[in-house]
Amino acid sequence: MKTLPWTGVYPAVTTKFTEKGFLDLDAFLFGIHAQVKAGVDGIIIGGSLGESSTITHDERIAMLSATLEQIDHEIPVLINIAEGSTKQAVALAQRAEASGAHGLMVLPPMMYTPTDQEVIDFFSDIASGCGLPILVYNNPVDYKIEVTPRMFEILLKHDTIQAVKESTRDLSNVTRLINAFGDRLKILTGVDTIAMEALVMGAHGWVAGLVNAFPAETVSIYQLVKAGRMEEARAIHRWFLPILELDINAQLVQNIKLAEHMTDLGNEYVRLPRQPLHGSERQRVIRILEAGIATRPVLPDYLHL
Repeated sequence: MKTLPWTGVYPAVTTKFTEKGFLDLDAFLFGIHAQVKAGVDGIIIGGSLGESSTITHDERIAMLSATLEQIDHEIPVLINIAEGSTKQAVALAQRAEASGAHGLMVLPPMMYTPTDQEVIDFFSDIASGCGLPILVYNNPVDYKIEVTPRMFEILLKHDTIQAVKESTRDLSNVTRLINAFGDRLKILTGVDTIAMEALVMGAHGWVAGLVNAFPAETVSIYQLVKAGRMEEARAIHRWFLPILELDINAQLVQNIKLAEHMTDLGNEYVRLPRQPLHGSERQRVIRILEAGIATRPVLPDYLHL
């Protein structure tokens, strides 16, 4: 059975485009290099932050192949699956496996509100259709579908279903899942603003968003918490929080791409129907980012903790 560590920081990386909306692999790989240099523990391609709804299967595989070539399998690389059709989801999972992906992050069926049994069958069919380790993305706030502990009892009969991206916003769910499943289900917190609290309560890792623009700060919080150096972690988190709040916003993609642009790690180009921020909202986000960049904390030597 294939397995992954499911610990550390896994950036949900943005997809880089040219001004005309074409995939920009050079810009994408520049961002990947910055993440690996900062010490992240995995990469997730084509998630919600990666503009999953506007990128093709071919583009996902192109980013996967380019990433694997650049990092030479140094850390796990996952592809996100967000499909309305079980057939298409299984096909993408199989293609990802054949192309060298180390794992999958999988959302429940999209554009349809399924029954609990349909959700269970959807994940089960993907797990049966390929051999890759699976991270279940549980985000009822944004996607209106919750994968409950009762559903996980059934899903965990599949050895390849190994972890959950816990994005319910309910911190007690970390403890609830640990009490129910122990170490069988690894928990990766998926909400930037409460990630530190989730790690303190026992989450194994962090699927992060603002890490795209602030990789070293994100990894340092994780490393400091796991080393028990809470005062140092809290100080960085308190500086970071106004920026992290840009992740819990309907325009999180535009917010984070603007942050990447302002930290010289990317550009603002998004794919239609999204458009870059403009007007008063753009100025509000710029003010938050300018204040944060001007007061970036001095980080400890976190890579050697």
